[in-house]
Amino acid sequence: MSDDKRPEWFDSSNHEGFASSLKPGVEFAADRTKESTSKFVKKHGETISVQELKKGILSGDRARLAKGITLIESNASHHFNHAQELLHSVLPHTGRSIRIGISGVPGAGKSTFIETFGTYLCERGHKVAVLAVDPSSSINGGSILGDKTRMEELARNPRAFIRPSPSEGTLGGVHRKTRETMLLCEAAGFDVILIETVGVGQSEAMVRSMVDFFMLLVLTGAGDELQGMKKGIMELVDGIVVNKADGDNLPLAIRTKSEYSRMLHFLQPATKGWAGKAYTCSALTGKGIPELWGVLTDFSETTKKSGVFQERRRMQAKEWLYSLMDHQLKMMFYKNEAIKELLPNLENQVMSGNKTVTAAVKQAFQAFMDTLE
Repeated sequence: MSDDKRPEWFDSSNHEGFASSLKPGVEFAADRTKESTSKFVKKHGETISVQELKKGILSGDRARLAKGITLIESNASHHFNHAQELLHSVLPHTGRSIRIGISGVPGAGKSTFIETFGTYLCERGHKVAVLAVDPSSSINGGSILGDKTRMEELARNPRAFIRPSPSEGTLGGVHRKTRETMLLCEAAGFDVILIETVGVGQSEAMVRSMVDFFMLLVLTGAGDELQGMKKGIMELVDGIVVNKADGDNLPLAIRTKSEYSRMLHFLQPATKGWAGKAYTCSALTGKGIPELWGVLTDFSETTKKSGVFQERRRMQAKEWLYSLMDHQLKMMFYKNEAIKELLPNLENQVMSGNKTVTAAVKQAFQAFMDTLE
């Protein structure tokens, strides 16, 4: 974004030196001193306790917040209990934000939009956390994590925190720890949480289950795009934003907005009592950004007054409960020694046509159940 195109409120002159939101989280190792089950040792030997992390997070210390998120994202089994202890300790301080999911077709300008939108909110006194989930390689699990470089202005803002995380192959690119990371950010005082998803696909249903308002960014020229967009995705959105509505593209953006608004009119609203509409904005010039925040504010006030906001949060917590149960059961099954020993043989029998898939599954689960007796 060139400086001459930025709106007046998009001023980065007082944000120099605030790059802590991009510093990578530290890796924790189990504390083997046995002095406390709630302590960790950094690579350089500094001891960090859960209480110290909690204190730092509640005070808004972004370095401590980053370390807490790293602990939560760790796949090491000896970090699990510490992570849950930290989450439980900050739970009373969570839930005071508006959670916004942002998805969009390739090229819609999600990162540029988030930077402009986030900067505007910071200038208005809000604290903005961006959880940007980058795609992981299905082969080696590697991730580009490009949002570190795409949101430089917002990253330097002292009222913002950007956490790019690899999706680790999770369906549609939503990191499996995003929910818990969101809670830590709320405990740190961030009152606007933006979750950027990877592309448009099956992940939208997962995002819908963890945010209050779901936004879809699109480009101008809705014809072919509308044909290729699944109806199921459209039924999940609370608002569609036609980005890049500037210059010679503005008339087309306005027509595209009308087409999407007509389409949403014939769909069941994603949120009871809220009629989804299409809007235009320009992440380049900032035009339409204040109006869009007004829409989100209206959404929050309307749904809270009707009780829909609170009920959605309650149902999301219930869905999370069952989702984690499913995950734990899956992990227990595949980590079972009897299953690990049996599966290669079952695979060969099924692939060679010597055993039906149904019979193989029955045998595997019987072996699993035998280990539980």
